[in-house]
Order: sequence, then structure tokens, then C-alpha cells
Amino acid sequence: MKTLIICASYHHKNTMNIGKKMAEVLDATIIEPKDFHEDMLNRYGLIGFGSGIYNGKHHKSILALANQMKEQQHKHAFVFSTSTIPAKTMHKAMNDILTEKGFKIIGQFSCKGFMNYSFSKYIFGGLNKGRPNKRDYIDAMNFAKKIKAYQSDNGEK
Repeated sequence: MKTLIICASYHHKNTMNIGKKMAEVLDATIIEPKDFHEDMLNRYGLIGFGSGIYNGKHHKSILALANQMKEQQHKHAFVFSTSTIPAKTMHKAMNDILTEKGFKIIGQFSCKGFMNYSFSKYIFGGLNKGRPNKRDYIDAMNFAKKIKAYQSDNGEK
């Protein structure tokens, strides 16, 4: 199954770096939301949606993109993020939109990302320095391997 990863990554490119590791394993095309066109969905059976977490949810650009998509049939999706405090519960807004649009969510991944804006910049010099790190990249690649295995187990190419 051909895979497209749509990734909104700002500030330090934490999420894009995670997305690139997943793309290596999945042999996926990775783009930013601004480069997405609706007709791309016809060429891909699996779509990954990722961004940093802002105020408890994905970046507004990727949420808006998902919200504007037409209803899908037989499309699989996975969701990923980087954040100060990684928790898949922060994927709820994205998951709700994708489910409403007809996507079947087959996996989720989150890890810590460096953050040095807001108060943390001045008090701590940022939070989660050095993240994502080598372990996070390995975890992202292992997650992608599970997604790939899911595709194989379900006879999808």
C-alpha cells in the first residue's frame, strides 16, 4: 500500500524528523499540509497525519486540512506527534476528525520534543533538550514496522 505522510512541523522540526524516520521504513512520501492536494488521496491507501501538539491538540493547519477532506472509504490512517508531555490522548481531536471522514486509524505514536517558547524559554532554556533523541527515532521506526506488518497481515500492498 502506498503511503503518504502529511506533517506540520514548526519551530525545531521535531515532528518532521520523526516523520522522516517513519517514511524510511514505510517507503512513504512526506509532505507539509500546504503541499497537499485532495487528488493525492487517490494515489495512497495509507495516510499518516503528524504535528507538534499545541494546547493539547495537533497544529491547526493539519486539523484544518483533515477537516476539509472529503469523506473516504477504505482508507487507513495513522497519527503521530511530538510534544512536551507526550500522550496519545492529545490525538483525540485529530482522531475524531479522521474517524468522521471515514478513515480507519491503525496506529498512533507520540514522543517528547524540544520546546523553547513561552515561559520555559526564559526559566529553563527550554524543555526536553535533545529530544527527539536516538531512542525516539528507533521507537518511531519500530512503530512504522508495526504499521507495515499490519498492512502485510491484512493482504494490502
